[in-house]
Parts: sequence; structure tokens; C-alpha cells
Amino acid sequence: MISDGSSAEARSERFERVATAVYEPLQRYVRRRAPWDVVDDVVADTLLVLWRRLDDVIETNELAWCYGVARRVLANHHRSVGRHRRLLDRITLASCTAPETSVPGDVAPGALRDAFKRLPAIDREVLALWAWEGLEPRDIATVLDVSANAAAIRLHRAKRRLRSQLDGRKNSVVTGQPHVGPRENG
Repeated sequence: MISDGSSAEARSERFERVATAVYEPLQRYVRRRAPWDVVDDVVADTLLVLWRRLDDVIETNELAWCYGVARRVLANHHRSVGRHRRLLDRITLASCTAPETSVPGDVAPGALRDAFKRLPAIDREVLALWAWEGLEPRDIATVLDVSANAAAIRLHRAKRRLRSQLDGRKNSVVTGQPHVGPRENG
């Protein structure tokens, strides 16, 4: 189907008219249902869907249609937040129950989130694949295109580094820095 410039221009004009009309009510709708820091993202995602599906929107029903889209965008956001919380809970549980290192049971979610963010990207990815996606080391190996043994080692080290971040320990074994020079006893 070949579209001419006039229909594209008319579509663009309709979008601008509808977006202008629904923007403020949509902002209020989302503000009542979501934390302030996600409102703009939800509204932007809703307007993006409006742009993509503008031809499906009934002329007199644009605001209600946008509310429906915003409701689904918010539901997706809430599911994402839930998955993130479950990831942090699983990582915390694994960190607290690992036999080789103990972590205080009163680790605050914010501290865990900060510790997780301080990890190298590959450690975050391995932990997320394990905790969030529920993958075993052999499956993580497939995702990362490494051997199952390498994936298991990476997972073990990532857990250890996370525990180290939570404990506040800084030593060469935990941070993955090679030891240089002779070891001293004493």
C-alpha cells in the first residue's frame, strides 16, 4: 500500500491533536496510580502506542483508549518491579545461606540493590540469569556461550563478590584481582 504525503500529514495532525488533548488527563491518571519517577515513562509509552495504533482508535474515544493502554503499561511496569524484587530476594537468600560466607540477615533491599549495581556487568548478568530467570549453570552456559563449568565458576564468583559487597570486605580473592608478590604468613 502506497501512502501519499497528504494522508501521512493528516495522520500526523490527528496524532498531535489527540496527544495534546489526552496528555494532561493521562498524566493525572498515571500520577494517581504510579510512583512519580515512572509517570513520564508510562505516559511516553502510552503515546508511542497511540502513534503506532492511531488508525485503530475511534475518533470520539481517544482518552478512554489511552487510559486502557496506560493501564496495561502500568501493569507491565508492576510486573517488572515484582520480577526485580524477586531477583533481589533470591540473591539475598542465596547470599545469606551460602555455606562459605555469612551475610547479615538484616540486609536492607537498598543495600542489596546498591551492592548489585556495583558489581561488574558480567557478574550482574550471571546473577540475573540465575536468580531472575531461574537458569541453572548449564543453561547460563548456553546463554553466555561458555562451558557449563565456566558458567558455574562465574556464578560462584559473582555470588561471592556480591556477598563481599554486602559485607564491605575488599580483598584480592573476592574482587578477582590476582595476588602479586609473595604471600606472607603471620
